[in-house]
Formats: sequence, C-alpha cells, structure tokens
Amino acid sequence: MTARLQDTIALITGSDSGIGQATAIEFAREGADVVVNYLHDADGAEATRSAVAAEGRAAIVVQADISDEEQVSRLFDAAVEAFGRVDVLMNNAGVDASGDEVADLSTETFDKALRTNVYGPFFCCRRYVQLRKAGDAPGGKIINVTSVHQNIPNAGGADYDCSKGAVRMLTRTLALELAPLRINVNSLGPGMVLTPFNQPAIDDPELLSEQVQSIPFKRAAQPEEIARLAVFLASGDSDYVTGATYFMDGGLMINLGQGA
Repeated sequence: MTARLQDTIALITGSDSGIGQATAIEFAREGADVVVNYLHDADGAEATRSAVAAEGRAAIVVQADISDEEQVSRLFDAAVEAFGRVDVLMNNAGVDASGDEVADLSTETFDKALRTNVYGPFFCCRRYVQLRKAGDAPGGKIINVTSVHQNIPNAGGADYDCSKGAVRMLTRTLALELAPLRINVNSLGPGMVLTPFNQPAIDDPELLSEQVQSIPFKRAAQPEEIARLAVFLASGDSDYVTGATYFMDGGLMINLGQGA
C-alpha cells in the first residue's frame, strides 16, 4: 500500500461487482473509505464492503438506482451523513448494449441506456459539484467510466455507443467548468474486461479466444487492472490531468484498421 488516497472519501456507483468492486478494494488499499452503491446485487455489495473492511477502511452500502434523480440525492445524503463529504466520485454503473439494430431498437430500450449511462452520471456529477462548492475542502476528482465504444461504433450497440459518447462530452465540458475549482474530471475507457458484462466469454474459453483476436495482447483485461488506473485518476498524481480519456484496451483501438 502506498496510501495515495489516505483518508479520502470515494463514492463508486455500481460497486457490487466487476470494475466497481475491484476499484473499491484498490481504493481501500490506498487508504480511502468507500461508499458502495448497488442496484440489485445486495450480496455483491456486501462482499465489497467486507473486502474494504478487510483492508482496514470504512465502507457503507447504499442501494440506489442512479437513473432516478431522487435516489441519487438519497445516495449522496447517505454518504455525507456517514463521512461528512465525498472527495472522489466514480461513475461506474451502467447497462450494456442491447444488441438490437436501430431499426429494431425500441424507444424503451434506448431510453433505459440513456437514463442509466448518461442521466445517471449527470445526476451524480451535479450533486457532487454542488456539495464540493458548499464545502470547505478544495479540489476533487470525478472519474467517468466510458468505454472504447465512446469512439468505436458497434452494430447492434447504438444505445450503448451513443450513451458512452455523450458521457465523453459530459466529461470534457465539466473539465472546463470545474477547472477553476481544481476539480479534475476524466474518463476511463476500458476495452474488453472480464466482468459480468462478458460472462458468456468467461464461461466459454472458445468464445473468449475468438473475441480477443482483434486485441493485440490477445487477452481481455482483469477488473483489477482497470482499478489501478482509477487509483491514479483519483490521486494527486493526476492533478494536472483533466478532460482526458484514458483507454485501457490492450491496443484494440489502434489495431482496428489493420488489413483494410
């Protein structure tokens, strides 16, 4: 442990599994207390809380649907009641692509992706900034988890691709607005990661081998690898970084034009 986040309070949405859970644990190892958020998986959220506690840090668990403005307010109220403030916000919760092409994409499905993947980070960022402006502590960190699909389109993924592209611009706009407050706002754009989003590939080695062929490293990332980059973005090491997207994709994005 290097204690880069000593006594920092971090709120991580969707921290009951995958990248969010791994990040909560890495943050705790670096000295942070954590607000664990979940939608459905109470057991997963409790596992995260227990893992944070095992690192000697405090955690609370708050169930909230980030697509709902009132529930986001309740989430932040619980964080402030428990810890007095929120220093780091990581918008990680999201829904995956439906797989439906635009001609078959229902309004309800498209709306669900936007409500969770765009409105959720918007609600959380807005409340976070309001609290930071009202508090005494200077600065702060916002990390928005996007995806390589903020840049790369995927047939059958219009709902997801559009939402992640929107969060990219939310990140960049906030970076400009919050620079005077010394609040850093950055995106973390993973490629393929072995989380529940990719459970079929986790369960089927042949499918996994097929899906990683376009990745130069010929493998998917582990959640812990993404989490270690999140530690950098949450720490003072990134104080001069804002408005950026850090892609972690094993070289996927720079490989897509090969063979054209």
